[in-house]
Amino acid sequence: MVERSTAAVDVADNSGDEPLTAKADQSTADGVAQNRERDTDSSESEEEQGSGGNESPGRTSPPELHSGHKLARRYRLEECVTRVDGFSSWRAVDEKLRRAVGVHLLPADHPRARSVLAAARSSALLGDPRFVQVLDAVEENDLVYVVHEWLPDATELTALLAAGPLEVHEAYQMVSQVSQAMAAAHREGLAHLKLTPGAVLRTSSGQWRIRGLAVNAALRGISSDTPQRTDTEAIGALLYATLTQRWPYEDDAYGLSGLPKGVGLIAPDQVRAGVHRGLSELAMRALVNDGATASRQEPPCTTPEELVKAVGEMPRIRPPEPAFTAPPDYQRTTYQQGNYGRPSSHPGATQPVPTPLPPLQTRTGKALKWAVSALLIAALGLGSWQLADALIERGGKSDDTDQTQPTDGNDKGSKKTTSKPVAISSARDFDPFGDGSEKPSDVDKVYDTSTGTYWQTDFYESADFGRLKQGLGVILDLGKVQQVGKVSVSFVGDTSVELRAPSGDTGSEPQTFTGYTKVAEGSGTNVTLKPSESLKTRYLLVWLTKLPLTDDGKYRGRTVDVKVTS
Repeated sequence: MVERSTAAVDVADNSGDEPLTAKADQSTADGVAQNRERDTDSSESEEEQGSGGNESPGRTSPPELHSGHKLARRYRLEECVTRVDGFSSWRAVDEKLRRAVGVHLLPADHPRARSVLAAARSSALLGDPRFVQVLDAVEENDLVYVVHEWLPDATELTALLAAGPLEVHEAYQMVSQVSQAMAAAHREGLAHLKLTPGAVLRTSSGQWRIRGLAVNAALRGISSDTPQRTDTEAIGALLYATLTQRWPYEDDAYGLSGLPKGVGLIAPDQVRAGVHRGLSELAMRALVNDGATASRQEPPCTTPEELVKAVGEMPRIRPPEPAFTAPPDYQRTTYQQGNYGRPSSHPGATQPVPTPLPPLQTRTGKALKWAVSALLIAALGLGSWQLADALIERGGKSDDTDQTQPTDGNDKGSKKTTSKPVAISSARDFDPFGDGSEKPSDVDKVYDTSTGTYWQTDFYESADFGRLKQGLGVILDLGKVQQVGKVSVSFVGDTSVELRAPSGDTGSEPQTFTGYTKVAEGSGTNVTLKPSESLKTRYLLVWLTKLPLTDDGKYRGRTVDVKVTS
Protein backbone atom coordinates (compact mmCIF):
# COMPACT_ATOMS: atom_id res chain seq x y z
CA MET A 1 0.00 0.00 0.00
CA VAL A 2 1.72 3.20 -1.16
CA GLU A 3 1.48 6.66 0.32
CA ARG A 4 -0.84 9.06 -1.43
CA SER A 5 -1.29 12.81 -1.40
CA THR A 6 -3.57 14.35 1.21
CA ALA A 7 -5.38 16.34 -1.47
CA ALA A 8 -8.20 13.86 -1.66
CA VAL A 9 -8.44 13.87 2.12
CA ASP A 10 -8.65 17.66 2.16
CA VAL A 11 -11.46 17.49 -0.37
CA ALA A 12 -13.35 15.10 1.89
CA ASP A 13 -12.73 17.46 4.78
CA ASN A 14 -14.31 20.41 3.00
CA SER A 15 -17.11 18.57 1.23
CA GLY A 16 -19.89 20.21 3.19
CA ASP A 17 -20.64 17.40 5.63
CA GLU A 18 -23.51 18.08 8.01
CA PRO A 19 -22.25 19.12 11.47
CA LEU A 20 -22.48 16.38 14.07
CA THR A 21 -23.14 16.84 17.77
CA ALA A 22 -20.60 15.20 20.04
CA LYS A 23 -21.92 12.63 22.49
CA ALA A 24 -19.73 12.58 25.54
CA ASP A 25 -21.14 9.51 27.19
CA GLN A 26 -20.67 7.15 24.23
CA SER A 27 -17.41 6.37 22.47
CA THR A 28 -17.51 5.75 18.73
CA ALA A 29 -13.89 6.51 17.85
CA ASP A 30 -11.72 4.16 15.85
CA GLY A 31 -9.66 2.07 18.18
CA VAL A 32 -10.94 0.41 21.31
CA ALA A 33 -12.66 2.33 24.08
CA GLN A 34 -11.61 1.77 27.65
CA ASN A 35 -12.87 -1.61 28.93
CA ARG A 36 -15.15 -1.97 25.88
CA GLU A 37 -13.76 -5.10 24.25
CA ARG A 38 -11.58 -8.07 25.02
CA ASP A 39 -9.63 -10.34 22.74
CA THR A 40 -7.34 -13.26 23.15
CA ASP A 41 -4.09 -11.88 21.76
CA SER A 42 -1.54 -9.89 23.70
CA SER A 43 -2.10 -6.58 21.90
CA GLU A 44 -5.77 -6.61 22.82
CA SER A 45 -5.07 -7.34 26.49
CA GLU A 46 -2.85 -4.27 26.63
CA GLU A 47 -5.56 -2.23 24.99
CA GLU A 48 -8.00 -3.10 27.77
CA GLN A 49 -5.98 -0.92 30.11
CA GLY A 50 -7.69 2.10 28.56
CA SER A 51 -6.44 5.62 28.83
CA GLY A 52 -4.66 4.94 32.11
CA GLY A 53 -2.71 1.87 30.98
CA ASN A 54 1.06 1.46 31.04
CA GLU A 55 2.82 1.12 27.72
CA SER A 56 5.09 -1.84 27.13
CA PRO A 57 8.83 -1.22 27.64
CA GLY A 58 10.80 -0.27 24.56
CA ARG A 59 7.80 1.19 22.70
CA THR A 60 7.57 4.80 21.56
CA SER A 61 5.69 6.85 24.14
CA PRO A 62 2.56 8.66 22.93
CA PRO A 63 2.67 12.45 22.77
CA GLU A 64 1.92 14.18 26.06
CA LEU A 65 -1.29 15.94 25.09
CA HIS A 66 -4.28 17.00 27.11
CA SER A 67 -7.91 18.06 26.69
CA GLY A 68 -8.12 21.47 25.04
CA HIS A 69 -5.01 21.03 22.89
CA LYS A 70 -5.53 22.09 19.25
CA LEU A 71 -4.13 20.44 16.17
CA ALA A 72 -3.61 22.62 13.09
CA ARG A 73 -5.42 25.38 15.02
CA ARG A 74 -8.64 23.53 14.16
CA TYR A 75 -9.13 20.19 15.93
CA ARG A 76 -9.64 20.68 19.68
CA LEU A 77 -9.05 17.52 21.72
CA GLU A 78 -11.89 16.78 24.16
CA GLU A 79 -11.56 13.29 25.65
CA CYS A 80 -8.94 10.56 25.45
CA VAL A 81 -10.65 7.30 24.51
CA THR A 82 -7.62 5.00 24.17
CA ARG A 83 -3.93 5.29 25.07
CA VAL A 84 -2.04 2.10 24.29
CA ASP A 85 0.87 0.70 22.30
CA GLY A 86 2.41 4.11 21.60
CA PHE A 87 -0.68 5.82 20.15
CA SER A 88 -3.80 7.47 21.54
CA SER A 89 -7.34 8.00 20.24
CA TRP A 90 -9.43 11.06 21.08
CA ARG A 91 -12.88 12.52 20.71
CA ALA A 92 -12.35 16.03 19.34
CA VAL A 93 -14.20 18.99 17.83
CA ASP A 94 -13.57 20.43 14.37
CA GLU A 95 -13.94 24.13 15.22
CA LYS A 96 -13.93 25.13 11.56
CA LEU A 97 -16.99 23.05 10.65
CA ARG A 98 -18.38 22.83 14.21
CA ARG A 99 -18.73 19.08 14.31
CA ALA A 100 -17.45 16.18 16.39
CA VAL A 101 -14.60 14.12 14.97
CA GLY A 102 -12.30 11.32 16.12
CA VAL A 103 -8.51 11.63 16.09
CA HIS A 104 -5.71 9.03 16.22
CA LEU A 105 -2.35 10.44 17.41
CA LEU A 106 1.13 8.93 17.37
CA PRO A 107 4.69 10.27 17.23
CA ALA A 108 6.19 10.79 13.80
CA ASP A 109 9.08 8.47 14.74
CA HIS A 110 6.72 5.65 15.74
CA PRO A 111 7.61 2.49 13.77
CA ARG A 112 4.06 2.32 12.39
CA ALA A 113 3.64 6.01 11.54
CA ARG A 114 4.40 5.55 7.83
CA SER A 115 1.99 2.61 7.42
CA VAL A 116 -0.76 4.41 9.35
CA LEU A 117 -0.51 7.46 7.08
CA ALA A 118 -0.57 5.28 3.96
CA ALA A 119 -3.55 3.25 5.22
CA ALA A 120 -5.51 6.39 6.17
CA ARG A 121 -4.96 8.06 2.81
CA SER A 122 -5.91 4.92 0.88
CA SER A 123 -9.07 4.50 3.00
CA ALA A 124 -9.99 8.16 2.43
CA LEU A 125 -9.79 7.69 -1.34
CA LEU A 126 -12.32 4.81 -1.21
CA GLY A 127 -15.15 7.21 -0.32
CA ASP A 128 -17.68 4.45 0.38
CA PRO A 129 -20.45 5.74 2.73
CA ARG A 130 -20.72 2.30 4.35
CA PHE A 131 -17.39 3.01 6.06
CA VAL A 132 -16.62 5.67 8.65
CA GLN A 133 -14.79 8.22 6.52
CA VAL A 134 -11.21 9.41 7.03
CA LEU A 135 -11.27 13.22 6.86
CA ASP A 136 -7.60 14.13 7.21
CA ALA A 137 -4.20 12.43 7.54
CA VAL A 138 -1.30 14.76 8.46
CA GLU A 139 2.32 14.66 9.66
CA GLU A 140 3.05 17.89 11.54
CA ASN A 141 5.34 19.02 14.39
CA ASP A 142 6.71 15.53 15.08
CA LEU A 143 3.14 14.21 15.21
CA VAL A 144 1.12 12.01 12.90
CA TYR A 145 -2.64 12.30 13.28
CA VAL A 146 -5.61 10.81 11.45
CA VAL A 147 -8.99 12.55 11.67
CA HIS A 148 -12.17 10.59 10.99
CA GLU A 149 -15.95 10.87 11.30
CA TRP A 150 -17.64 10.67 14.69
CA LEU A 151 -21.15 9.20 14.70
CA PRO A 152 -22.97 10.26 17.87
CA ASP A 153 -26.19 8.51 16.81
CA ALA A 154 -24.49 5.14 16.19
CA THR A 155 -24.29 2.16 18.55
CA GLU A 156 -21.52 -0.43 18.60
CA LEU A 157 -22.46 -4.03 17.97
CA THR A 158 -20.75 -4.75 21.30
CA ALA A 159 -23.37 -2.66 23.12
CA LEU A 160 -26.24 -4.20 21.15
CA LEU A 161 -25.13 -7.73 22.02
CA ALA A 162 -24.89 -6.85 25.71
CA ALA A 163 -28.72 -6.77 25.70
CA GLY A 164 -29.07 -10.16 23.97
CA PRO A 165 -28.99 -11.75 20.49
CA LEU A 166 -30.26 -9.64 17.62
CA GLU A 167 -33.66 -10.17 16.04
CA VAL A 168 -33.34 -12.37 12.95
CA HIS A 169 -34.01 -9.53 10.46
CA GLU A 170 -31.40 -7.33 12.18
CA ALA A 171 -28.82 -10.14 11.97
CA TYR A 172 -29.67 -10.65 8.29
CA GLN A 173 -29.25 -6.93 7.57
CA MET A 174 -25.94 -6.83 9.44
CA VAL A 175 -24.30 -9.71 7.58
CA SER A 176 -25.72 -8.54 4.24
CA GLN A 177 -24.52 -4.94 4.54
CA VAL A 178 -21.15 -5.70 6.14
CA SER A 179 -20.27 -8.41 3.60
CA GLN A 180 -21.24 -6.14 0.68
CA ALA A 181 -19.13 -3.29 2.09
CA MET A 182 -16.08 -5.50 2.62
CA ALA A 183 -16.44 -7.00 -0.86
CA ALA A 184 -16.33 -3.47 -2.29
CA ALA A 185 -13.26 -2.62 -0.20
CA HIS A 186 -11.36 -5.74 -1.31
CA ARG A 187 -12.11 -4.92 -4.95
CA GLU A 188 -10.11 -1.73 -4.34
CA GLY A 189 -7.29 -3.63 -2.62
CA LEU A 190 -8.21 -2.62 0.95
CA ALA A 191 -8.64 -5.02 3.87
CA HIS A 192 -9.78 -4.44 7.44
CA LEU A 193 -8.08 -7.31 9.38
CA LYS A 194 -9.52 -6.00 12.71
CA LEU A 195 -13.25 -6.52 12.08
CA THR A 196 -14.57 -6.94 15.63
CA PRO A 197 -17.93 -6.10 17.28
CA GLY A 198 -16.42 -2.77 18.30
CA ALA A 199 -15.71 -1.88 14.65
CA VAL A 200 -19.31 -2.38 13.46
CA LEU A 201 -21.89 0.33 14.17
CA ARG A 202 -25.66 0.56 13.68
CA THR A 203 -26.97 4.07 13.04
CA SER A 204 -30.33 5.40 14.21
CA SER A 205 -31.72 4.83 10.69
CA GLY A 206 -30.88 1.10 10.88
CA GLN A 207 -27.87 1.24 8.54
CA TRP A 208 -24.67 -0.64 9.42
CA ARG A 209 -21.29 1.09 9.07
CA ILE A 210 -17.71 -0.11 9.53
CA ARG A 211 -14.93 1.93 11.09
CA GLY A 212 -11.18 1.56 11.01
CA LEU A 213 -10.82 0.16 7.47
CA ALA A 214 -7.08 -0.53 7.02
CA VAL A 215 -6.25 2.04 9.76
CA ASN A 216 -7.06 -0.14 12.80
CA ALA A 217 -4.79 -2.91 11.53
CA ALA A 218 -2.00 -0.44 10.70
CA LEU A 219 -2.18 1.09 14.20
CA ARG A 220 -1.68 -2.35 15.74
CA GLY A 221 0.79 -3.70 13.21
CA ILE A 222 -1.57 -6.46 12.03
CA SER A 223 -1.02 -8.06 8.63
CA SER A 224 -2.23 -11.18 6.85
CA ASP A 225 -1.14 -13.30 3.90
CA THR A 226 -4.84 -14.08 3.19
CA PRO A 227 -6.69 -10.79 3.92
CA GLN A 228 -9.93 -11.79 2.20
CA ARG A 229 -10.15 -15.03 4.14
CA THR A 230 -9.34 -13.21 7.39
CA ASP A 231 -12.12 -10.65 6.88
CA THR A 232 -14.61 -13.34 5.80
CA GLU A 233 -14.00 -15.36 8.97
CA ALA A 234 -14.41 -12.17 10.99
CA ILE A 235 -17.83 -11.55 9.39
CA GLY A 236 -18.80 -15.14 10.18
CA ALA A 237 -17.81 -14.60 13.82
CA LEU A 238 -19.92 -11.41 13.95
CA LEU A 239 -22.94 -13.26 12.54
CA TYR A 240 -22.40 -16.12 15.01
CA ALA A 241 -22.36 -13.62 17.89
CA THR A 242 -25.53 -11.83 16.74
CA LEU A 243 -27.41 -15.15 16.57
CA THR A 244 -26.22 -16.69 19.84
CA GLN A 245 -24.73 -13.90 22.01
CA ARG A 246 -21.66 -16.17 22.23
CA TRP A 247 -18.18 -15.76 20.77
CA PRO A 248 -17.47 -18.74 18.43
CA TYR A 249 -14.21 -19.71 20.13
CA GLU A 250 -13.33 -21.08 23.56
CA ASP A 251 -12.00 -17.79 24.98
CA ASP A 252 -14.33 -15.03 26.15
CA ALA A 253 -14.04 -11.83 24.11
CA TYR A 254 -15.80 -8.47 23.58
CA GLY A 255 -18.03 -9.00 26.60
CA LEU A 256 -19.29 -12.34 25.20
CA SER A 257 -18.84 -15.82 26.66
CA GLY A 258 -16.92 -18.30 24.56
CA LEU A 259 -18.00 -21.82 23.68
CA PRO A 260 -17.60 -24.67 26.18
CA LYS A 261 -14.10 -26.08 26.37
CA GLY A 262 -13.33 -29.10 24.24
CA VAL A 263 -16.56 -29.21 22.18
CA GLY A 264 -15.15 -27.39 19.16
CA LEU A 265 -17.08 -25.05 16.90
CA ILE A 266 -20.76 -26.05 16.85
CA ALA A 267 -23.54 -24.54 14.72
CA PRO A 268 -25.46 -21.56 16.17
CA ASP A 269 -28.80 -23.43 16.03
CA GLN A 270 -27.24 -26.06 18.35
CA VAL A 271 -26.11 -23.38 20.81
CA ARG A 272 -29.41 -21.55 21.12
CA ALA A 273 -32.98 -22.63 20.36
CA GLY A 274 -34.95 -20.75 17.72
CA VAL A 275 -31.96 -19.61 15.63
CA HIS A 276 -32.76 -19.10 11.95
CA ARG A 277 -31.39 -22.15 10.19
CA GLY A 278 -30.33 -20.38 7.01
CA LEU A 279 -28.30 -17.79 8.93
CA SER A 280 -26.84 -20.54 11.12
CA GLU A 281 -25.58 -22.37 8.04
CA LEU A 282 -24.23 -19.12 6.60
CA ALA A 283 -22.19 -18.43 9.75
CA MET A 284 -20.70 -21.93 9.59
CA ARG A 285 -19.81 -21.53 5.90
CA ALA A 286 -17.89 -18.33 6.72
CA LEU A 287 -16.17 -19.97 9.72
CA VAL A 288 -15.47 -23.26 7.96
CA ASN A 289 -11.87 -22.12 7.42
CA ASP A 290 -11.29 -22.45 11.15
CA GLY A 291 -12.39 -26.04 11.35
CA ALA A 292 -16.19 -25.75 11.26
CA THR A 293 -18.36 -27.99 9.10
CA ALA A 294 -21.39 -26.61 7.27
CA SER A 295 -24.49 -28.64 8.19
CA ARG A 296 -25.59 -28.99 4.57
CA GLN A 297 -22.07 -29.58 3.21
CA GLU A 298 -22.27 -26.37 1.20
CA PRO A 299 -18.90 -25.04 -0.01
CA PRO A 300 -17.16 -22.69 2.43
CA CYS A 301 -17.10 -18.93 1.83
CA THR A 302 -13.47 -17.80 1.69
CA THR A 303 -13.97 -14.24 0.37
CA PRO A 304 -16.49 -11.47 1.12
CA GLU A 305 -17.66 -11.75 -2.51
CA GLU A 306 -18.59 -15.42 -2.00
CA LEU A 307 -20.36 -14.48 1.22
CA VAL A 308 -22.40 -11.81 -0.63
CA LYS A 309 -23.44 -14.44 -3.18
CA ALA A 310 -24.43 -16.89 -0.43
CA VAL A 311 -26.56 -14.22 1.28
CA GLY A 312 -28.24 -13.43 -2.05
CA GLU A 313 -29.22 -17.08 -2.56
CA MET A 314 -31.09 -17.13 0.76
CA PRO A 315 -34.83 -16.36 0.87
CA ARG A 316 -35.26 -12.74 1.85
CA ILE A 317 -35.99 -12.34 5.56
CA ARG A 318 -38.80 -9.86 6.06
CA PRO A 319 -38.81 -7.32 8.90
CA PRO A 320 -41.26 -7.91 11.76
CA GLU A 321 -44.72 -6.48 11.34
CA PRO A 322 -45.01 -3.00 12.92
CA ALA A 323 -47.30 -2.69 15.92
CA PHE A 324 -50.66 -1.22 14.91
CA THR A 325 -51.78 1.89 16.74
CA ALA A 326 -55.49 2.68 16.56
CA PRO A 327 -56.18 6.13 15.06
CA PRO A 328 -57.80 8.73 17.31
CA ASP A 329 -61.58 9.04 17.35
CA TYR A 330 -62.99 11.01 14.45
CA GLN A 331 -63.82 14.57 15.43
CA ARG A 332 -66.22 16.58 13.31
CA THR A 333 -65.58 20.36 13.29
CA THR A 334 -67.90 23.20 12.31
CA TYR A 335 -65.83 23.69 9.16
CA GLN A 336 -66.45 20.06 8.16
CA GLN A 337 -70.15 20.59 8.77
CA GLY A 338 -70.19 23.46 6.26
CA ASN A 339 -70.91 26.32 8.70
CA TYR A 340 -67.37 27.84 8.57
CA GLY A 341 -67.88 29.18 12.08
CA ARG A 342 -71.06 31.18 11.25
CA PRO A 343 -74.21 30.73 13.39
CA SER A 344 -77.05 28.65 12.00
CA SER A 345 -79.77 30.52 10.04
CA HIS A 346 -82.37 28.75 12.21
CA PRO A 347 -81.36 29.19 15.86
CA GLY A 348 -83.89 26.64 17.02
CA ALA A 349 -82.77 23.97 14.56
CA THR A 350 -80.38 21.29 15.74
CA GLN A 351 -76.95 20.93 14.18
CA PRO A 352 -76.05 17.83 12.09
CA VAL A 353 -75.18 14.76 14.12
CA PRO A 354 -71.46 14.98 14.95
CA THR A 355 -70.86 11.24 14.58
CA PRO A 356 -70.17 9.73 11.15
CA LEU A 357 -73.21 8.56 9.21
CA PRO A 358 -73.91 4.84 8.92
CA PRO A 359 -72.45 3.40 5.70
CA LEU A 360 -75.76 3.23 3.81
CA GLN A 361 -76.68 6.84 4.70
CA THR A 362 -73.79 8.31 2.73
CA ARG A 363 -74.07 9.36 -0.90
CA THR A 364 -72.33 6.20 -2.04
CA GLY A 365 -74.54 4.06 0.18
CA LYS A 366 -77.73 5.62 -1.24
CA ALA A 367 -76.53 5.00 -4.79
CA LEU A 368 -75.79 1.40 -3.87
CA LYS A 369 -79.30 0.96 -2.41
CA TRP A 370 -80.89 2.29 -5.60
CA ALA A 371 -78.78 -0.05 -7.74
CA VAL A 372 -79.70 -3.08 -5.62
CA SER A 373 -83.38 -2.10 -5.70
CA ALA A 374 -83.32 -1.85 -9.49
CA LEU A 375 -81.70 -5.29 -9.78
CA LEU A 376 -84.30 -6.82 -7.45
CA ILE A 377 -87.18 -5.31 -9.45
CA ALA A 378 -85.68 -6.65 -12.70
CA ALA A 379 -85.18 -10.09 -11.16
CA LEU A 380 -88.77 -10.18 -9.87
CA GLY A 381 -90.11 -9.15 -13.27
CA LEU A 382 -88.10 -11.82 -15.06
CA GLY A 383 -89.18 -14.45 -12.56
CA SER A 384 -92.84 -13.52 -12.87
CA TRP A 385 -92.66 -13.70 -16.66
CA GLN A 386 -91.04 -17.16 -16.55
CA LEU A 387 -93.63 -18.35 -14.02
CA ALA A 388 -96.53 -17.17 -16.16
CA ASP A 389 -95.07 -18.77 -19.27
CA ALA A 390 -94.60 -22.09 -17.44
CA LEU A 391 -98.19 -22.03 -16.19
CA ILE A 392 -99.57 -21.44 -19.68
CA GLU A 393 -97.52 -24.29 -21.16
CA ARG A 394 -98.68 -26.71 -18.47
CA GLY A 395 -102.36 -25.90 -18.86
CA GLY A 396 -102.64 -23.85 -15.74
CA LYS A 397 -101.44 -26.57 -13.40
CA SER A 398 -100.52 -24.09 -10.74
CA ASP A 399 -101.33 -26.46 -7.88
CA ASP A 400 -98.14 -28.46 -8.45
CA THR A 401 -95.51 -26.53 -6.52
CA ASP A 402 -92.74 -28.57 -8.15
CA GLN A 403 -93.74 -27.25 -11.58
CA THR A 404 -93.39 -23.63 -10.50
CA GLN A 405 -89.60 -23.94 -10.38
CA PRO A 406 -87.79 -22.73 -13.52
CA THR A 407 -86.08 -25.45 -15.52
CA ASP A 408 -82.56 -25.16 -16.86
CA GLY A 409 -81.32 -28.05 -19.00
CA ASN A 410 -79.84 -30.94 -17.05
CA ASP A 411 -80.13 -29.13 -13.68
CA LYS A 412 -83.87 -29.92 -13.52
CA GLY A 413 -84.79 -30.90 -9.98
CA SER A 414 -81.15 -31.29 -8.89
CA LYS A 415 -79.66 -29.70 -5.77
CA LYS A 416 -76.36 -27.87 -6.09
CA THR A 417 -73.81 -28.33 -3.34
CA THR A 418 -71.58 -25.39 -2.58
CA SER A 419 -67.93 -25.94 -1.70
CA LYS A 420 -66.51 -24.23 1.36
CA PRO A 421 -62.91 -23.41 2.23
CA VAL A 422 -61.27 -25.74 4.72
CA ALA A 423 -58.84 -24.04 7.10
CA ILE A 424 -55.32 -25.44 7.39
CA SER A 425 -54.40 -25.72 11.06
CA SER A 426 -50.64 -26.25 10.57
CA ALA A 427 -48.05 -27.64 8.19
CA ARG A 428 -44.63 -29.29 8.37
CA ASP A 429 -41.98 -30.24 5.85
CA PHE A 430 -41.71 -33.95 4.89
CA ASP A 431 -38.40 -35.27 3.54
CA PRO A 432 -38.37 -39.04 4.27
CA PHE A 433 -35.76 -39.87 1.57
CA GLY A 434 -33.32 -37.07 2.49
CA ASP A 435 -31.99 -35.78 5.78
CA GLY A 436 -35.48 -35.48 7.25
CA SER A 437 -35.84 -31.70 6.94
CA GLU A 438 -36.28 -29.19 4.11
CA LYS A 439 -36.51 -25.45 4.98
CA PRO A 440 -38.81 -25.97 8.01
CA SER A 441 -38.72 -22.29 9.03
CA ASP A 442 -40.62 -21.23 5.89
CA VAL A 443 -43.17 -24.04 5.62
CA ASP A 444 -46.00 -21.96 7.13
CA LYS A 445 -45.84 -19.73 4.04
CA VAL A 446 -47.74 -22.34 2.02
CA TYR A 447 -50.99 -21.33 3.72
CA ASP A 448 -50.43 -17.68 4.71
CA THR A 449 -52.61 -16.51 1.74
CA SER A 450 -49.86 -14.11 0.62
CA THR A 451 -48.78 -14.34 -3.03
CA GLY A 452 -45.46 -12.69 -2.22
CA THR A 453 -44.13 -15.49 0.02
CA TYR A 454 -43.35 -19.12 -0.63
CA TRP A 455 -41.79 -22.25 0.82
CA GLN A 456 -38.87 -23.45 -1.27
CA THR A 457 -36.67 -26.51 -1.49
CA ASP A 458 -32.88 -26.67 -1.65
CA PHE A 459 -31.11 -26.47 -5.03
CA TYR A 460 -30.78 -29.71 -7.02
CA GLU A 461 -28.83 -30.62 -10.16
CA SER A 462 -31.85 -32.04 -12.05
CA ALA A 463 -35.65 -31.90 -12.02
CA ASP A 464 -35.84 -35.31 -10.30
CA PHE A 465 -33.99 -34.01 -7.21
CA GLY A 466 -30.58 -34.83 -8.65
CA ARG A 467 -31.60 -38.51 -8.49
CA LEU A 468 -31.07 -38.31 -4.74
CA LYS A 469 -34.67 -38.86 -3.65
CA GLN A 470 -38.13 -39.72 -4.98
CA GLY A 471 -39.54 -36.37 -3.91
CA LEU A 472 -40.43 -34.30 -0.90
CA GLY A 473 -43.39 -32.28 0.27
CA VAL A 474 -45.52 -30.68 2.94
CA ILE A 475 -47.96 -32.38 5.33
CA LEU A 476 -51.10 -30.30 5.97
CA ASP A 477 -53.06 -30.68 9.22
CA LEU A 478 -56.75 -29.68 8.83
CA GLY A 479 -57.34 -29.83 12.60
CA LYS A 480 -59.92 -32.61 12.39
CA VAL A 481 -61.32 -35.13 9.91
CA GLN A 482 -63.10 -33.16 7.17
CA GLN A 483 -64.54 -33.62 3.69
CA VAL A 484 -61.94 -32.72 1.02
CA GLY A 485 -63.29 -31.82 -2.41
CA LYS A 486 -60.18 -30.38 -4.03
CA VAL A 487 -56.78 -28.89 -3.24
CA SER A 488 -55.47 -25.91 -5.26
CA VAL A 489 -51.69 -25.40 -5.32
CA SER A 490 -49.77 -22.52 -6.92
CA PHE A 491 -46.03 -22.69 -7.71
CA VAL A 492 -43.23 -20.54 -9.09
CA GLY A 493 -42.42 -22.42 -12.31
CA ASP A 494 -43.98 -25.60 -13.74
CA THR A 495 -43.92 -28.24 -11.00
CA SER A 496 -45.22 -31.81 -10.91
CA VAL A 497 -47.16 -32.64 -7.76
CA GLU A 498 -49.22 -35.43 -6.19
CA LEU A 499 -51.93 -35.22 -3.53
CA ARG A 500 -51.69 -38.08 -1.03
CA ALA A 501 -53.90 -39.05 1.92
CA PRO A 502 -53.43 -41.52 4.80
CA SER A 503 -53.92 -45.13 3.76
CA GLY A 504 -55.45 -46.25 7.08
CA ASP A 505 -56.80 -44.18 9.96
CA THR A 506 -57.65 -40.79 8.44
CA GLY A 507 -57.48 -39.11 11.84
CA SER A 508 -53.84 -39.98 12.62
CA GLU A 509 -50.71 -38.72 10.86
CA PRO A 510 -48.62 -41.42 9.12
CA GLN A 511 -44.91 -41.24 9.93
CA THR A 512 -43.67 -42.96 6.76
CA PHE A 513 -44.17 -42.32 3.06
CA THR A 514 -45.84 -45.71 2.57
CA GLY A 515 -48.53 -44.60 4.98
CA TYR A 516 -49.93 -42.28 2.28
CA THR A 517 -51.84 -43.17 -0.89
CA LYS A 518 -51.94 -41.06 -4.05
CA VAL A 519 -55.44 -39.66 -4.69
CA ALA A 520 -54.69 -37.04 -7.40
CA GLU A 521 -51.81 -35.59 -9.44
CA GLY A 522 -51.03 -32.78 -11.86
CA SER A 523 -48.39 -30.31 -13.05
CA GLY A 524 -48.09 -26.62 -13.89
CA THR A 525 -47.89 -23.34 -12.00
CA ASN A 526 -51.53 -23.45 -10.79
CA VAL A 527 -52.65 -27.03 -10.20
CA THR A 528 -56.06 -28.24 -8.99
CA LEU A 529 -55.92 -31.68 -7.36
CA LYS A 530 -59.36 -33.30 -7.15
CA PRO A 531 -59.68 -36.81 -5.68
CA SER A 532 -61.59 -39.23 -7.92
CA GLU A 533 -63.52 -40.58 -4.93
CA SER A 534 -65.03 -38.97 -1.86
CA LEU A 535 -62.28 -38.19 0.63
CA LYS A 536 -62.54 -37.50 4.35
CA THR A 537 -59.31 -37.00 6.23
CA ARG A 538 -57.44 -34.79 8.67
CA TYR A 539 -54.01 -35.01 7.04
CA LEU A 540 -52.96 -34.34 3.43
CA LEU A 541 -49.54 -34.71 1.81
CA VAL A 542 -48.66 -32.31 -1.04
CA TRP A 543 -45.80 -34.28 -2.65
CA LEU A 544 -43.48 -32.65 -5.22
CA THR A 545 -42.10 -35.06 -7.85
CA LYS A 546 -40.51 -32.78 -10.51
CA LEU A 547 -38.87 -29.37 -9.93
CA PRO A 548 -38.64 -26.38 -12.31
CA LEU A 549 -35.39 -24.87 -13.61
CA THR A 550 -34.40 -21.57 -11.98
CA ASP A 551 -32.54 -18.63 -13.53
CA ASP A 552 -29.18 -19.75 -12.12
CA GLY A 553 -29.30 -23.09 -13.96
CA LYS A 554 -30.33 -25.29 -11.01
CA TYR A 555 -33.62 -26.84 -9.97
CA ARG A 556 -35.65 -25.69 -6.98
CA GLY A 557 -39.32 -26.00 -6.01
CA ARG A 558 -41.23 -22.97 -4.74
CA THR A 559 -44.73 -23.50 -3.34
CA VAL A 560 -46.57 -20.17 -3.09
CA ASP A 561 -49.99 -21.14 -1.73
CA VAL A 562 -52.16 -24.19 -0.93
CA LYS A 563 -55.94 -23.95 -0.52
CA VAL A 564 -58.29 -26.78 0.50
CA THR A 565 -62.05 -26.75 -0.18
CA SER A 566 -64.76 -29.24 0.74
